[in-house]
Amino acid sequence: MPSPPRLLTLADLSVPQIKRLLTHSAYLKNNTLPWLSTHGSLSFKRANDLSLPSQSLFGKSIALLFSKRSTRTRVAAESSTVLLGGRAVFLGREDIQLGVNESLRDTTRIVGGMCDGIFARVGEHSEIEEIAKYSPVPVVNALSSLWHPTQVLATLLTLHEHANAFGVNSSTSTDASQKRLAYKVPLPELPSLTIAYVGDSANVFHDMLVTFPRLGHKLRVATPGGREGQYGAPTAVWDRVVELECDKNDGIWWGTNPKEAVQGADVVITDTWISMGQEAEAAQRYKDFEGFQVTEELCRVGGANPGWKFMHCLPRKQNEVDDEVFYGPRSLAFQEGDNRKWTTMAVFDAVFGHWDLDGDQWLTKLPNNEGAAENA
Repeated sequence: MPSPPRLLTLADLSVPQIKRLLTHSAYLKNNTLPWLSTHGSLSFKRANDLSLPSQSLFGKSIALLFSKRSTRTRVAAESSTVLLGGRAVFLGREDIQLGVNESLRDTTRIVGGMCDGIFARVGEHSEIEEIAKYSPVPVVNALSSLWHPTQVLATLLTLHEHANAFGVNSSTSTDASQKRLAYKVPLPELPSLTIAYVGDSANVFHDMLVTFPRLGHKLRVATPGGREGQYGAPTAVWDRVVELECDKNDGIWWGTNPKEAVQGADVVITDTWISMGQEAEAAQRYKDFEGFQVTEELCRVGGANPGWKFMHCLPRKQNEVDDEVFYGPRSLAFQEGDNRKWTTMAVFDAVFGHWDLDGDQWLTKLPNNEGAAENA
């Protein structure tokens, strides 16, 4: 029997694997949304063209082993599991013996013996590594101190869906049947983007570091103290960046001034300055991040592209981005949040449903897109 697959960070995936998951996320979203439409809102012809979403989790139970609070990650996991025909079993820190009367190793073995996959939201990254080591079933990282892979997939899916904002015609086909079956149109390609990140070097950003440059995008980063400062990348993360050569060919520029970071930016991204467990450091962090709030003025003075877009993984605090940007037309934050469901659904279908990260079993062959993922 093959070893169960695991997804702890996007650094573990090849570029073709990442693209396949994005293609599959878009397909699942566009093929599933009509099923969720108000009854009778579809024409008979359109309704007759629909197919049932993948039911790869039929009869299966997915354990959501969460030691930290969650909104988007939990809702995405529970709702997408249902759509795939399975059941999500939420196991919070107050619900089970973990850390009280039972070791993480023993809990993992028992949960993995009764469930068909483990989606774990933990503290230290060593915890998710231990779960993956001892689990008899596939494991996906729902967030750890170092990485947050499903979030960055949602960021990328959202950028692809808004490719027209970056000068790409999102209508990739003129075929009449594809226009009628809009949910079968391939995912628009993205040009090489300049993406600015201003803020703390945290788990979401770490998966950006090992992913965006490999997909042809340039990262411009500003953190207080720079890359080697208090808010820079941990050694374990930067080692993966170097291993994957994401620091080559000007893939990453890293400084201390947010105005410099946003120069030429097509997209500006920030994240919370105070992650869970850092509340005691709030006063010092707010002081250290003074001048890092994303505003129209910051991006105008810094020289961001006129049509720049804003993204945030949420939850958001006003210190990080003002209301004008966050609730304005530049913001893709809520679309990005919505897409957590569809990228999680794609990951669950691939990892838990098929034990296959290469797309041999689940990648839908779309018109004009059949070789895109395989040959990328």
